[in-house]
Parts: sequence; C-alpha cells; structure tokens
Amino acid sequence: MGVKAMLPSYELGFYALVVTCAVLYSGSGIFEASRDSMNRKAFRDGIKPGWHYFGRKMDVADFEWVMWFTSFRNIIIFALSGHVLFGKICSMTVPQHRAVMYMIYGALAVLGSMGLVYLMIILSHCLLLYSVALAKQKWLCYVAGLCCLASFKVEPFGSWQSGFVTGAFDLQDVLFYGGCTFTIMRCMSFALESSEREEGIYSIFDLLKYNFYLPFFFFGPVMTFDQFHAQVSTRELRRKDDEMKSIRVNALLHVGAIVAVDIFFHFFYILTLPSDLKFVNRLSDWSLAGLAYSNLVYDWVKAAVMFGVINTIARLDHLEPPQPPKCITMLYIFAET
Repeated sequence: MGVKAMLPSYELGFYALVVTCAVLYSGSGIFEASRDSMNRKAFRDGIKPGWHYFGRKMDVADFEWVMWFTSFRNIIIFALSGHVLFGKICSMTVPQHRAVMYMIYGALAVLGSMGLVYLMIILSHCLLLYSVALAKQKWLCYVAGLCCLASFKVEPFGSWQSGFVTGAFDLQDVLFYGGCTFTIMRCMSFALESSEREEGIYSIFDLLKYNFYLPFFFFGPVMTFDQFHAQVSTRELRRKDDEMKSIRVNALLHVGAIVAVDIFFHFFYILTLPSDLKFVNRLSDWSLAGLAYSNLVYDWVKAAVMFGVINTIARLDHLEPPQPPKCITMLYIFAET
C-alpha cells in the first residue's frame, strides 16, 4: 500500500540543513531557559542533583527512564545477563530444547519479580485464549482478545485483577500492565495462527514457550507466533557473516545512547519545563517548537533503546525480531510509521 520512492540526495541534504539549523537555534533558547530555571521552586520535584563533575542538576521527570537505569539497572542487567548465559548454554548443549529452557527461565523470572498470583493471572489469560483458539474462528479470537484487554480498563474487572498483586514498588504498575497486555496480544497471535492451521492447533505448551520468552515478556515487541515458533524450533544454529560484529556494534550504540540521554538531561530540561505553563508562556515560539520536537525525539529514543536492547538479546538467541521504530525526523511517508 502506498508508493515508496527515495527523495533526491540534494533535497534530503537541504532538508537536513534546514532542520539542523532550526534545532540548533531553538536549542539555544531551551538551554538558556534550563540554565535560568535550574533552581526554580516549581521545578524542584523534576530537577535533582546530577553527575557532580558536570556541576549542573539533571532532569529526572521521566520516572520510567530513571527507574530503568538507576534503581532497577542492576536487577535488569542481572536478569537479562542470566538469560543470555542460560540461553548460550542451552544452544550449545540442547538446541532442540532451548525453547523449553527459555520458558522455564522466563517463568521463574516473572515469578521472582511479580509473585505467584501475578503468574496465575497470566496463565489464566493464556488458558482462556487457548480455549477460544480451539474453535478456530478468527472473529472469536479477536473478540476474546479485545475483551481481555478491555478487562483492565473496565471496572470492576480492572481493580479486581490488579488487587490480586499485593505489595508495592516502583514500576510495579508498568510491569503489571505491560506483562498482561503483551501476553494477551501474544495469545491473540497464537490463536489466529492456530485458526489457520489445517491439521489441528498448536499445543498450549507451544503457547507457554512463546509467551514466557523473557526479553519480550514485559515490554514487547510482539513477534508473531509463526515466526517465533519457526525460528526457535531450528536445531541448526548458524550465524550470518559479520552478524556478531553487528550485534556488538548495536549493543555499544545503545549504551552510548543511554549515556548521551543522561548527559543531555543535564543541560536541557525538556521534560520539566512544560510542567509550568506560566514559565512556558514566556518562552519564544522557536523555543516552544524546539521543546515539542525534543520531547517527540526523546520518546523515539526511549522506545528505540528499549526495543534495541531487547532485539540485541533476541539476536543472540538466533532470532530475527521486529525492527525498532524509525526516527520521526527521517519520516516523510506516512506508511513508514
């Protein structure tokens, strides 16, 4: 759908020059506003002391980014490193059963992080949608999946499900709803693929192996069941030429992006400034445009880093996951979104 054509190089170069000049000019206004408002009382919750050798405070308004790369950084690294190590051992010893090993490790990680009751909620959604898949009716799979998703937004079903998980910690809601909704979408993919299968349907064991692959569990992306099942069932694991080099380069780029974002937040308070409308009203139109553009690009960077790290780990497991989102600055065809 749609016509894709590469724009001429001179036209792309002209656009890049215009955008670069505009971003630099508007960025200077944001930098001055950030510097002048560093100690503003209205921003004290969003601007905290940063790296001491910069001598500036840091924008910490995005609690997800702060939690991922400060409070939960060691836990995330430990869990994903364990998956990589566990997956490497399984790939070398029992490649034909590596999907089972991934499932066991993922289920244990979910159990350890969110508790037994949460695991039971996940399993109940899997069992429900597997039962619907037995009918082999696509429309029924869609309806059941959408109803399961809606159950987290419609009362009293939403509070009833979330009420099972006791205790509280930062990012609990993100992990709870992320794991549940991505589970339902994976179950929908499984049900739709099963409905198209001519001889019977896939087993519920195949669904659990698909759903509890840890790198995809909480945050996606949703790799369709047919692709995951075909790739994870391969016994002959071979790398393409220079594939490991590409994986290492991507890993370094993601680490560099994380560091670059933290440095950026020491000089540009793009997340905290919009919280005070009186202060924002005093900014120039160029600064406001740059502020809006910076927030859009930051949303893309956050998604690209998250998906990029997950995709790098999946590639280490000999999978070909979906590509990360394309930068909004590089989009000129709506279909590429």
